[in-house]
Amino acid sequence: MQILVTGGAGFIGSHLSRRLISKGHEVTVVDNLSTGSRDNIPAEADFVELDLTKPDLIADLPDKSFQAICHLAGQSSGEKSFEDPLYDLEANAQSTLQLATWALTKGIPTFLYASSMGVYGQISQQPVSESTAPQPISYYGASKRSAELVLEVAAQQKLRVVSFRMFNVYGPGQNLSNMKQGMVSIYLAYLLRQQPLIIKGSLERIRDLVYIDDVVDAWELALDREVQGIFNLGSGVGTSVRTLISELLSACGLPPDYPIEQGGNTLGDQFAMTADIDLLSRALDWQPKISLTQGLDKMVAWARAQQGGAR
Repeated sequence: MQILVTGGAGFIGSHLSRRLISKGHEVTVVDNLSTGSRDNIPAEADFVELDLTKPDLIADLPDKSFQAICHLAGQSSGEKSFEDPLYDLEANAQSTLQLATWALTKGIPTFLYASSMGVYGQISQQPVSESTAPQPISYYGASKRSAELVLEVAAQQKLRVVSFRMFNVYGPGQNLSNMKQGMVSIYLAYLLRQQPLIIKGSLERIRDLVYIDDVVDAWELALDREVQGIFNLGSGVGTSVRTLISELLSACGLPPDYPIEQGGNTLGDQFAMTADIDLLSRALDWQPKISLTQGLDKMVAWARAQQGGAR
């Protein structure tokens, strides 16, 4: 299968690209390298450096017989979306509109999209299901919801669309230098630098932490099965920030009284988010396999290897 992966130089996109190549698919990666790294792109993939927010550049996409698009490119930080809301809208909603209309023009039958739990906003009822009305509280959540709506229109024109509302994805390969995106990677970066752990917001906040391999499993299954619609993609387990810190300290072999500094809340931060994954589990016969303890051990081992084994 010929597959176009946008954002393939990023954390999730590069993992997905490698998996697809390992299964014999031909992958073309499109990325503007604004946050992704060229080093993340598999050597076997064709690479096109392209900014999908620019309308005049869509014509520069490769003219291949793609059977599917996996669209993971975009701005992925709720906090950062407040710094430049217009860019956030362009990177998430506008790029999706342009890519979906291009897919329809080219007759590409399948479009998988990386949406976000950010579309939900502050929801008291947990776990949250796909039937819950989105009420985003960040420009990021609003732009992701806008992209979902664009794809719902495209689906009426016979494009098979799957929008994954991604929860907190973590694992090896996450960008440890980006301190505005990725709760686990941010906390781990502080620990690896032997700096006090700076926590923005309450330790009682709840997050659904899902390991990268489990996420890629779901994307791969969705390519092969005739499913469509919006699906939560998380572990189905809520973990408090307090518990996450405890687990992360243990994985790093650090004492439980490691210094922690609490700061103010992050603008647009959701207090509690746990995914109801029943719909996805039934549609794809999928279940997450990696526990938080296992996943953190794998991530810490990877991060230390990147440091040359330094502790």
